[in-house]
This record gives sequence, structure tokens and C-alpha cells, in this order.
Amino acid sequence: MLNNTSAPEFILLGFSGFQEFRILLFFSFLVVYLFILLGNALIILLSNMDVALHVPMYFFLSNFSFLEMCYTSVTVPRLLGDFLTGPQAISLQACITQMYFFFSLGTTEFFLLAIMAYDRYLAICQPLQYPVLMNSSVCACLACSCWLGGFLTPFLPIAFISQLPFNGSNQINHFFCDTSPLINLSTGDTFMADTMVFLVSAVIVLVSFLLTLTSYALIVSTILDLPSASGRHKTFSTCASHLTVVTIFYSTVIFMYLCPHSGQTSELEKVVSVFYTVITPVLNPIIYTLRNKDVKKALGKVLSRTKQLAT
Repeated sequence: MLNNTSAPEFILLGFSGFQEFRILLFFSFLVVYLFILLGNALIILLSNMDVALHVPMYFFLSNFSFLEMCYTSVTVPRLLGDFLTGPQAISLQACITQMYFFFSLGTTEFFLLAIMAYDRYLAICQPLQYPVLMNSSVCACLACSCWLGGFLTPFLPIAFISQLPFNGSNQINHFFCDTSPLINLSTGDTFMADTMVFLVSAVIVLVSFLLTLTSYALIVSTILDLPSASGRHKTFSTCASHLTVVTIFYSTVIFMYLCPHSGQTSELEKVVSVFYTVITPVLNPIIYTLRNKDVKKALGKVLSRTKQLAT
């Protein structure tokens, strides 16, 4: 579907203004990337190995962890290479492909966050009906719907972008192929592409945000009705970690894709992009392991078994 008149390649400028710190940035992002891969892989491993974690919450968390590993892998390896060698060329086909997978996985993340909030709502507000409403088949259908919806939703806006002519500047002032910087380089009429990207982004972000917000509003209402302070604290702690990830992810994405900008990617916008592409995936293993008693208990069991096998 790519336009034959399009420029053959682009240059991702990335953080070219910080070239004197490129080695430091390389190792910093490398450590963070490895932590994301290993931390989220650990969550998936524990959720599958420990029978106590075979519940809907950790089933969705395993999906979320796998998603974060894929989501980060779309952008960070390329960024690491650019830190070592300087800005490198990327073909239009590769740029469109990166953009598609980035927004497919990002859309899936919105859907999963909403489903995870709904799961917490049912567990806290409908505890007696929860085992029936969120059984294994329902969980599987919800997870598959998130992944399928995530990969189908961005197809139309990406198709519009791929048909734009690029006969002028080929420098993308970003560290990955984002929609706005690429559309701004087109020499053709970008109205339909801009409109389609904004409408799809607005619908996905706002609808999933409202669903998530509604779930947490009902959860808070239920928590406030609990008779004891200790009960309120214990119940809220089960969803506080999820709420932390949701707050950071939604606030940065809304700033980037739903707020008006000048049309030129600023250094601030690049830093904000780092938050939802790198920082949020880092928080996932930290919040869900270091602050979760069930996961820490499962980790202790695995380490104990490993130690016994070693001896």
C-alpha cells in the first residue's frame, strides 16, 4: 500500500542534541531495556509456575507483561543502535512497519488496562459473582479481543499515512517513526491522515480511559463503604499499583496525541515519549513484584525449589 513516489528512506534524528552523552545514554537505556525484558519475563514465569497465581488478575498481568516486552522492543533496540553509530537511515517500509506495530501494541495496552480495571471492579464490588463472571473462558475471550482489536484498529490511519507522498526533507525529529513527525514531512495533502489519526486516537484513548475511570470510581465507592480502616487499606492496595501505571500512561499519551502542538517535535515531547515507551514498562515489574505480596511469595517458592534442586 506504500506510495511509489515516496522517499526511499528517512533519518531518525533521535536525541542528536545529546551526542556528547551518547555512550552514557546507550548504557542507561540498555540497562533499562534488559530490566524490562527480564522483569516482565519473571512475572510471566511466576504467574505460570505458581498455582496460587492462576487467577484472572495474574492471567491479565501475564498478557500485560508480554505486551510490555514487545512494545518496548519495537523502539528501544533501534534507539540503542543509533546511540552507538549516530542517526541511521530507515526505509519507508520499515518506518511504516515500526509505526504499525507501535500503535497496535499501544492500542492493545489501552484495552488491557481497561480490562484489568474491570477485573478489579468485579473482584472488589461483585465478589460473590466474580468466579462466574470472570471464569477462564471469559478471561481468554477478553484477552484475545484486546490483542485482536489492538492489531486491527490502527490499520486505517496507517494506510492513509502510507499513501502520502514524501518528496521533501527526510529527517524525522524523533527516536522512532511516530505519526505526527512523519506526516509533517509529507509534501501532499495530509488532512485525511491527520484527521484519521486524531479520531482513532481520541476514540481509543478516551473510551478506554472512561471505562477505566468508571471502574475505579465504583471501586473507591465500595472501599469507602467498608466498615474498618484496615479493610479499606487492604482492598485499595490490591489495585493501587494498577492505578499508578494507568495514571502515568494515560497522562503522557493524552499530552502527546490529544493536545495541540506546534507541528515540530520538541525535546520535551521526546522526553514525554520516553515515559510511555520506556518508563511505564519499567514500572510494571517493579510495582507488581516489589509491592505485591503474592508475587514475592511465589518468587520465594521458586527460589527455594531452585536451591533444593541445586543441592
